Amino acid sequence: MSIQWFPGHMNAAKKKAAEQMADVDVVIEVVDARLPAASCNPLVEELRKFRQRPCLKILNKIDLADPDATAAWIRHFEQDKSVTAYAMTTKKPSDVAKVIAKARKLAPHRSDALKPLRMMIMGIPNVGKSTLMNALLKRRVAKVGDEPAVTKQQQKIYLDMETVLIDTPGLLWPKIEMPSDGMALAASHAIGANALIEDEVAIWLAEELLKRYPELLKARYKADVSAMDGVALIERVAQLRSYRLKGGEWDFEKASHMLLQDYRSGLLGRISLETPETRAAALAVHIEQERIKAEEAARKAAEKEAERMKGKRGT
Repeated sequence: MSIQWFPGHMNAAKKKAAEQMADVDVVIEVVDARLPAASCNPLVEELRKFRQRPCLKILNKIDLADPDATAAWIRHFEQDKSVTAYAMTTKKPSDVAKVIAKARKLAPHRSDALKPLRMMIMGIPNVGKSTLMNALLKRRVAKVGDEPAVTKQQQKIYLDMETVLIDTPGLLWPKIEMPSDGMALAASHAIGANALIEDEVAIWLAEELLKRYPELLKARYKADVSAMDGVALIERVAQLRSYRLKGGEWDFEKASHMLLQDYRSGLLGRISLETPETRAAALAVHIEQERIKAEEAARKAAEKEAERMKGKRGT
């Protein structure tokens, strides 16, 4: 299943962000620490690099992510000299307190009331942008919710006379190229429920967790998972929770939802769905698959043209 989700308000948000980027000093991009590359919006990269704006890339929700993977991602992102990467959780005020100072270092020429530091907070839905905004301001100015795309309009707020924050709606991109990215985003609750089939997302997540964190699954679901596939793991969840349908069969839908909730809430443990190494490998496979598709399409087009020319000569 290929998951795509780009509702109308996101297209409007993209246009508005492009207009505002000219008047921004620093882009603060919030990503999900469990899937830092998959949750990086290529539109954000495109807009900020066009305007040559530095980026404070915040890996949020580190309390849910594998710390070793997070450390590897920090090193990876900071290979780009225009990026400062910062791993944090909005649950810790001490983490939030460091954000503005880190952003200010990226634009030292903006430091007073005549030249206030102008920051745009960007990111995909449900990564914690609005929660960060509220924490920075120490009051509720942005809507926060457990569903993706709660914020739908841009707002500009003064943190103080020297600091301006622009909050933007959660923004995805028109086409998610890699199917695994769509699944990871859906599993992590960044995709609207109407754009996915939850059972399929849960099976994908189960397969990934069996490969990456079998010991965490064993501890949570009290079973030897070494011989299980994704379907068997979800059936084990149903068995453990006594999720049955009226006919006595396991309630696969309810168990799928529970697996996703266990992952999203951190009850399974600290999990990352990608590392820089696995990301590079997945990209290589995707590029090769796209090359094969292009060659096959070109071959079929050539055959069709040859048939057309043959028929034309026959007449």
